[in-house]
Amino acid sequence: MHFTLSYRMRIYLIILFCVLAVGMIGLMVIEHLSPLDAFYFLIVTIATVGYGDIHPLTPVGKILVMVIIITGVGCFVGVAANSIESMFDERERRTRIEKLNMIIGIFFSEMGTRILKKISACDPTVDEIRAVLVVSSTWTDAEFSRARTVLLNHTYSIDCPPSLLEELHAFLMHHKGFLLSLLENPQLIEHDSFTPLLQALFHLTEELMAREKLTGLPRTDYAHLSGDVARVYRLLVLEWLTYMQYLKQNYPYLFSLAMRQNPFDTNASVIVW
Repeated sequence: MHFTLSYRMRIYLIILFCVLAVGMIGLMVIEHLSPLDAFYFLIVTIATVGYGDIHPLTPVGKILVMVIIITGVGCFVGVAANSIESMFDERERRTRIEKLNMIIGIFFSEMGTRILKKISACDPTVDEIRAVLVVSSTWTDAEFSRARTVLLNHTYSIDCPPSLLEELHAFLMHHKGFLLSLLENPQLIEHDSFTPLLQALFHLTEELMAREKLTGLPRTDYAHLSGDVARVYRLLVLEWLTYMQYLKQNYPYLFSLAMRQNPFDTNASVIVW
C-alpha cells in the first residue's frame, strides 16, 4: 500500500516519540540516570553519535538500549529521509506549478482572452460580473476570493446568435492544433481546473464541427449550443481570474499587460498613457 509522505512522517514521529518517552523512563528507573542524562544518552544513541561517556551498566539496561537502537535509529533515519524528500518534493511541485502557469499564460495569450471577448459580448448579464472582473493592482487575496464567489454564484446564460457560433467555429478550428498540443502535456491534463476547461472547449469544437451549417437551426439546437458555450464561458472566466491572481502575486509586469487587455474592462487599452 502506498502511503503519502505526510502520513509516513507522522508514523515515524509517533514511534520516535514513544521510543524517547519509554527509553527515558526505562533508563531513569533501570540505570538511575537523571532526566537530562537519560535524554542526552537517548539522543546520542539514536543519532548514532555514541560518545560513550554514558553507557548502560545492568543487563536489563543493555537489553533496553538494544531495543532503543533497533527501533529509534530506524525511525530517526526515516524522519531525516522524509524531511529531505519533502524538501525536494516541494521544490519539484513549485517548479511544476511554474511551468503549468506558463502554459496557461500562453493559452490565454493565444486563445483564452479572445474567446472571453467574443462570448462576453453576447452575455446579457455581463454587467453583473463586470465589476468584480476589473481587477486592479491594489487587490488583495480577499478581494479575489470575493470575486470568485460572485462568479461561482452567477448564472451564465448566453444568447448565441448564428454569427457568434460561426465565429467561434472558425476560431476554434484555426487553433485546433494548439489545443491538441496542450493535450501532449500530461501535467497540464492533471490540472484540477484547466482539464475541465479543455474538455469543454473540445466538446464545443466537436459540436460545431458536427453541423454542416450553423444557420437555420431549430431553436432547441441553438439552446443546446448556447449551453455548451455557457459551459466554456463559466470555466474560462474562473480560470482567467485565478491566473490574474497568480500574475499579480508573481509577475507584476505581465499582470499590467493582462489588465490593459482585460476583456471585461470597457476602458482597457494596451497603450500606456
